[in-house]
Amino acid sequence: MSAAYPGRTGPRRLAGVAFLLVPALLIWLSIAFYDKKFTKVDMVTLQTAGLGEEMHPHADVKVRGVVVGEVRSIAASGSGATLRLAIQPDKVSLLPANVSAQLLPTTLFGQRYVALVAPADPTPERLTAGHIITEDRSSSAVALQQVLDDLNQFLNAIKPAELSVTLTALSQALRGRGTQIGQTLVTLDSYLKQVNPNLPQLNADIRELAKLSGTYNSTAPQILQALQDFSVTGKTIADQKANLDQLYSTVTSSAQDLSSFLESNSDNIIRLAADGKPTLALLAKYSPQLPCTLKMLTDFAPLMDQVLGKGKDPGLHVDVTTVPATRPYKPGKDKPVYRATGNPSCYPASSTAATLQAGAKNAPGLANSAQENELVNELIAPALQSTPEELPNWSSVLVGPLYRGTEVKVK
Repeated sequence: MSAAYPGRTGPRRLAGVAFLLVPALLIWLSIAFYDKKFTKVDMVTLQTAGLGEEMHPHADVKVRGVVVGEVRSIAASGSGATLRLAIQPDKVSLLPANVSAQLLPTTLFGQRYVALVAPADPTPERLTAGHIITEDRSSSAVALQQVLDDLNQFLNAIKPAELSVTLTALSQALRGRGTQIGQTLVTLDSYLKQVNPNLPQLNADIRELAKLSGTYNSTAPQILQALQDFSVTGKTIADQKANLDQLYSTVTSSAQDLSSFLESNSDNIIRLAADGKPTLALLAKYSPQLPCTLKMLTDFAPLMDQVLGKGKDPGLHVDVTTVPATRPYKPGKDKPVYRATGNPSCYPASSTAATLQAGAKNAPGLANSAQENELVNELIAPALQSTPEELPNWSSVLVGPLYRGTEVKVK
């Protein structure tokens, strides 16, 4: 080809070189435009204690949410990191010289950006090219940075890709169920309104539960000792298993016999209980008199021995006189009637003995007592052709002394 075109070899070589250089130049220009090599900026330096995660070149530099530049380069060192910030020239003069910076994330999963923070008391001097900016190390900024670092570790631990899959599945499960979810939230709100007034009581119950837990904790050794003692009891029961089986068999047989007896006599038992109710009520009424009666009988024995002359001339002398009846007995009319009334009472044995002693001397009880008057009326009613009920209550005052052998004078 050189021989055929001896005069064109040089231009063709130049054209080939130009053909190679033009694409390379275009690529370099694209990269330069992307890196904003031809954009006029003022370079400042940011020194930080650390970068954290997701901080890359070309990250935004913002002031109150407005982009004013970008990060051009990042250089890490043993004590921290140095960031070269490219700030728009018209924005640099608006920033005070004592401006500080924070490294914040755009989103939970997004990369970080540099946020320039103006202090509460800015200086009159303005920020200029070559100025060195320090990181905001206030307590609130440090706390925020710590929260973001912890959150980033948490997000790395839960694996965002898997979390995204889970959230996607959750969103698909909730799709079309907004009404049901809303109704559920309304119902939950009503439940919470009912629970809220009882929260003080619930808190009090929890405090009492804590006290109870403390009590159980303090008594745990005693409980363990009791359980250990119970193990001995359990062993004893296990050793006596044969005897217990025999006892249970005997009790079962007795229970069956008792059950058969009750089934056969249930009507009789019920009838007996119903018929015995009046008697039991009467016994219940006079039950306070029973101890007194037993005591009186105990004291009555020696007194009766004395009345009957034990150890001397024993015996009881009684004069009995019968009188003819005034009229024959009429059934129904002359039927004995028990008219005793009153509450339970008790008479000492001494008065009973005195009555017997007086009877031994032909005396009808205590003088002018109700018993004497009743006895006198019974004795004189046949002679007067009357009934004891028709005679006055003071008969014993006039007639009683006669039965005692006493003379009565009426003046």
